[in-house]
Amino acid sequence: MTQPQSLILRGIALKLASVLLFVAMQALIKQTAARVPPGEAMAFRSAFAIPVILLWLVWQREFRLGLRPAAPFGHLWRGVMGGVSMGLGFAGLGYLPLPEVTAIGYAAPLLTVIFAAMFLDEKVPLARGLAVLAGFGGVLLVLTPRLSVGVDGPEALAHALGAMLVLGSAVFAALAQVFVRKLLGSDRTPVIVFWFSVTSLALSLVTLPFGWVVPGPGDALALVLAGVVGGAAQILLTTSYRHADASVVAPFDYASMLVALLVGFFVFQEAPGPMVLAGAAVISAAGLAVIWQEHRRPK
Repeated sequence: MTQPQSLILRGIALKLASVLLFVAMQALIKQTAARVPPGEAMAFRSAFAIPVILLWLVWQREFRLGLRPAAPFGHLWRGVMGGVSMGLGFAGLGYLPLPEVTAIGYAAPLLTVIFAAMFLDEKVPLARGLAVLAGFGGVLLVLTPRLSVGVDGPEALAHALGAMLVLGSAVFAALAQVFVRKLLGSDRTPVIVFWFSVTSLALSLVTLPFGWVVPGPGDALALVLAGVVGGAAQILLTTSYRHADASVVAPFDYASMLVALLVGFFVFQEAPGPMVLAGAAVISAAGLAVIWQEHRRPK
């Protein structure tokens, strides 16, 4: 096997490992969602990711680079957008099955195309625009069972709230990605990774007066593991893009649906309906089409 081929396979393997860890992180947060407020969960996720990221920066001999942002206000806004996205997503995990949260979250890269056109003046070819529209059709398929007119009761209202929280999380994740694109013009990836965790930790502390609790031993362990696993997942994700082009590794994001289905079924006894599965398939196909279009355009 030639060296370039081995590097590509390594990049794919790292990306798949990051997908597994991100789903594991979500499962750990979901396990505590009934007892721990999302802002507190976000604090654990951010705080215990920071030591992992710092060790990685030391190992990569990029410690000083990781602590010196060239665009501090850009990192602040990216951290706020990403932190709000994280908080809304963690809140949604308490109301919806894991596969549905994953499927709705796939709207983020589609929204990024729209926001990049609005705020970064990126051109959107017709084919990519049609793919984005198709993807939103898939999002509607996933949301329809939760937002149908005439469905009432406390459980139905909770599911509708969860769907809106996760959709809001996707919107803010897309906005965060727009800031990341701008930051890549002035800062390296380790800087962005580190300061996101710092900013999201600071943002989570704002929720302290709104009902934080002292978690039990099991919940505390799950939250600490969520932070460590989340930090490790971010490192694996970042490293995967060093070994292979984004157009090669990005499609493997959609493997998270299979992992979420398995974890949801065996851990939380959640079985998604046909509308969720159909919507997830449409969103995934649209996302892959967007990635393909991105790969074809001049760099």
